[in-house]
Amino acid sequence: MSEGLPVSVLITGIGELTTNDEELGTLPDAALVLDGDRVVWVGPAPAAPDADERVDVEGRAVLPGWVDSHTHLLFAGDRTEEFGARMAGKPYAAGGIAVTMAATRAATDDELAGNLRRHVAEAVRQGTTYLETKTGYGLTVADELRAAKIAAGHADEVTFLGAHLVPPDTDAASYLDLVCGEMLDAVAPHVRWADVFCETGAFDADASRAVLLAAQRKGLGLRVHGNQLGEGPGVALAVELGAASVDHCTYLAPSDVDALAGSDTVATLLPACDLSTRQPLPDARALLDAGATVALASNCNPGSSYTSSMAYCVTTAVLQMRMSVTEAVRAATWGGARALRRETGDGAVGVLRPGARADVHVLDAPSVTHLAYRPGVALTHAVWRAGRRVR
Repeated sequence: MSEGLPVSVLITGIGELTTNDEELGTLPDAALVLDGDRVVWVGPAPAAPDADERVDVEGRAVLPGWVDSHTHLLFAGDRTEEFGARMAGKPYAAGGIAVTMAATRAATDDELAGNLRRHVAEAVRQGTTYLETKTGYGLTVADELRAAKIAAGHADEVTFLGAHLVPPDTDAASYLDLVCGEMLDAVAPHVRWADVFCETGAFDADASRAVLLAAQRKGLGLRVHGNQLGEGPGVALAVELGAASVDHCTYLAPSDVDALAGSDTVATLLPACDLSTRQPLPDARALLDAGATVALASNCNPGSSYTSSMAYCVTTAVLQMRMSVTEAVRAATWGGARALRRETGDGAVGVLRPGARADVHVLDAPSVTHLAYRPGVALTHAVWRAGRRVR
């Protein structure tokens, strides 16, 4: 427990408490008690036990902090020009990653760490309390290793994405060998996950499979960028290999929907990216109706989705993807936690129940419905992250 952190905090006067717990459900006139970095009590406000500190949120809505399970925050440089060109009609392609790669390689460790801290702080101010980020803009052994080490110091989860793009003027077969060998060996001790951009212009099905199997042999969990630019092998490969999530899912065949619905692989949707790249939005309704598990994430990155606002993703999902508010909020909290395999057990995130990590998001509104009812309005009132009040 950090110095100065109260032993226990009672948050009371909650008008609507979203717990994401099957037994607790959504509670009116509720309270919860935090002790250190854990939730220790949840229930009706009149029955709440005493605590060292009492915070009355005066009828506001409370929910678990956002769990952003897909970001690319370890980077340098700017791609405003590319964005402007895209808005003027130029199509999006995977190759823009190379621009960020050059800037990231040229940046110092302090510059990269400073950028990462700034983006994490920006997300936390908006209610994100648990956050994944990836390597993938260095694409040399040394640069991927330093990215993994820097990310591990500031993000909750780190993913190795050496298979983001084959660097310019590099032989594809040789680079694949490097990713599956020396680069993976160097980075593996510092990350929990491995990912691959399984897409036209990046890595095909055979190369993606090689990367994922090599990472699996190293004991890493698997994630996949798939089906972003068109129907492709990403979803099927992710399901076959038991990946925790397949992210984007913009273009899905009926067989992809069925495969996800019959698996433990989470379909992580990145609507801010689809809007920024002028792609169609994913068919969230088809996935949910089929029984697939859906997560929402920001995909915050400098090229295709430069936003850290999970509320924006939730609003988009409700207003444009036919998700209910309840479904979208769950996807941006519990769904993200499920995509990271952190939704159960002691210290679970994306839920508010005894034993969960004390990640609390208080809205300046009486219900979560206001997230979509008042689009674009900053509604974060207070945030506790692992029991420490950070806003």
